[in-house]
Parts: sequence; C-alpha cells; structure tokens
Amino acid sequence: MILEVKCVDYSYRSQKGKQVLRQVSASFEEQTFYAVTGASGAGKTTFLSLLAGLDVPVSGTICYDGQDIGKKGLDQHRKRHVSLVFQNYNLIDYLTTEENVRLGGSARPQELLQEVGIPEEAWKRNVLQLSGGQQQRVAIARALASDAKVLLADEPTGNLDEVTSAEIIGLLKKTAHQLGKCVIVVTHSRQLAEAADQVIEMKDGRLRVMEPPR
Repeated sequence: MILEVKCVDYSYRSQKGKQVLRQVSASFEEQTFYAVTGASGAGKTTFLSLLAGLDVPVSGTICYDGQDIGKKGLDQHRKRHVSLVFQNYNLIDYLTTEENVRLGGSARPQELLQEVGIPEEAWKRNVLQLSGGQQQRVAIARALASDAKVLLADEPTGNLDEVTSAEIIGLLKKTAHQLGKCVIVVTHSRQLAEAADQVIEMKDGRLRVMEPPR
C-alpha cells in the first residue's frame, strides 16, 4: 500500500470545532482507481486535502509508504509524493499549454500533451484559448509531469459535459492501470464512480467501502 489513513479525526476550527471526520481509516494501493463519494458537505474535499498534506488532522496519522507524512514533512510530501487535479483546472492563465505542463516538473511536456490528446497546434497557445475539456486534459498532463506515485483529483469532471467527462475518466483509468499510479478522485458523478476499481462513501464523518455501481 502507498497511502494509509489511521484513525483520523478532523474538526473545523472556524465552525466551533464541528467534527467532520471521525476515526477514519483507509488504505490505498498503486495501480488502483478510487472514487470517494458522498453528499455535499460530507468532508470529501477535506479528506483529499489531508491526503495531500494541505491540512493536518486533529488526531490520527496519514502515512506514505509506511512513514508519517507529518513527521517526514508536509512540504516534501506535497512536492514529491502527490500531484493534484482540480475542478477549476488551476492553470496559469498567462502561460501556454506547454509551459503549464512544464510547471509540473517535466522536461517532456510535448510527450505528455500527446498522451492526453492535446493536438500539436494547441501546444503554444495560451491555455485560455482551449475548451474546458482541453484545459482539464492539460491539468492532468501537468499532474502526470510529476514523478509522484499518487494523483489526487477533486471533482475533475464537474464542469464538463458527458462526452468530455467520459474521456477524462478514461485518462484517469489509464493513469492508474497503465502508468501504475494510485488515483483517488472525489466526485458526485455516478459515471465516474462506475468506472472506479473501488468506491468509498463518506457519510456522517466515516468511510465505507462499497462495490462500484454496475
């Protein structure tokens, strides 16, 4: 296993200590595509932030490759172990497609852009000239530019139409199954959950492993 969550509690300090996660435990493996589902406000994005080292639990531990990420250093965890894909893409709007991918840490952005289906004529364009689906592909290429073994995505198909969503889901599956990464996606999308190897539902601050809907 590459990521392990052990008895994690989390509370919102800004909301009078409202508890969001309660004794959450889970484990995640490489070459596997996970979907984390649940109602709005259930704590899915908070859970993803904890996995990414963007926030810290009130209690419990999160381990990468058997080592506590808090003790090893959250900056190092974010830099070396995880890459992130967001619903709103989070691309640098004054850079080209190619330059955005290079920010992920790769000296071979063209190869990655080919991999995610961005045509060569778009590589030198400003990213704002691309469609929403293309921008999300660029965001995934940027994440793949990292050597990180874990890819975390927050509602990556939330702004996309059904056809484009299916294409993005295919890319995420390929990232897990062919590139060997651990892919963990927070989503409301049934379409995405149906494609996952394992579905984890978040409810009342706890996680429950479910069979993917078929």
